[in-house]
Amino acid sequence: MKEGKTTTAGGGGGGGVIEIEDMEASVFGSLLDFIYTDSLPEDDNDDDDDQVKVLVRYQRLLAAADMYGLERMKLVCQEKLCNHVRADSVARMLALADLHHCPGLKDACFDFLSSSANLESFTATNGVELLNESCPALLKELLAKLATVLIF
Repeated sequence: MKEGKTTTAGGGGGGGVIEIEDMEASVFGSLLDFIYTDSLPEDDNDDDDDQVKVLVRYQRLLAAADMYGLERMKLVCQEKLCNHVRADSVARMLALADLHHCPGLKDACFDFLSSSANLESFTATNGVELLNESCPALLKELLAKLATVLIF
C-alpha cells in the first residue's frame, strides 16, 4: 500500500502525504463527503451551461466511485446521469456505463435510443463514430438491441 511509503510534507518531520494524482481535488473532496455523509450535494441550476457542468461532474464522480469501490455512490451518480440522457450525450454515457459497469445507465441509454425520434437525433451527432472508435462491441450490442425492438 502507498501508505507505507509516505513522504513527509516539506521534507521535514510531520505527517505523511499521499498524493492523489488521477482525479481533481473537488472530485476527491466530494468522494470524501459522500463517505462521511452518504449523500452528494444537490444541483439546483437549470441553466444549460450549468447542466453540462453538472453532467461532467457526475461522470467524474461515477469514475471515482468505481475506482474506490463505492457502489452506493456509483448508484447515486448513475441515477443522476440516467435523468440527463440526451442525443448529444448518449454516446458518452454509453461508453461511461460500459467502462464502469453501470447496467442501469446502459439500459437508460438503450431505452432512450429505442425511440425513433431520439435515434434519429443521435445519428445526427458524431455518437455512432464515437462508439465505433471507443467501444465497437457496445455499438454491436446497441444494434442488436434496436433490431429486437424494431422487429417486435
